[in-house]
Amino acid sequence: MKLLTGLVFCSLVLGVNSRSWFSFLGEAYDGARDMWRAYSDMKEANYKNSDKYFHARGNYDAAQRGPGGVWAAEVIREDD
Repeated sequence: MKLLTGLVFCSLVLGVNSRSWFSFLGEAYDGARDMWRAYSDMKEANYKNSDKYFHARGNYDAAQRGPGGVWAAEVIREDD
């Protein structure tokens, strides 16, 4: 658990660079929300083999948010 916490913290520190923490965290929250919306749409569509489209859409939408969204997409994608 300590290793996971350390990795998450290091990812946050490396992902922030010179941007403000609040901006980064806001982008990360919005990016996670984009990923959740794509997941919900995938469940609602219920088409066979459509998961790759919805995962790609969620990653794209999250990445458009900025560095925080990219970080959120990477973290969520690793949990799949």
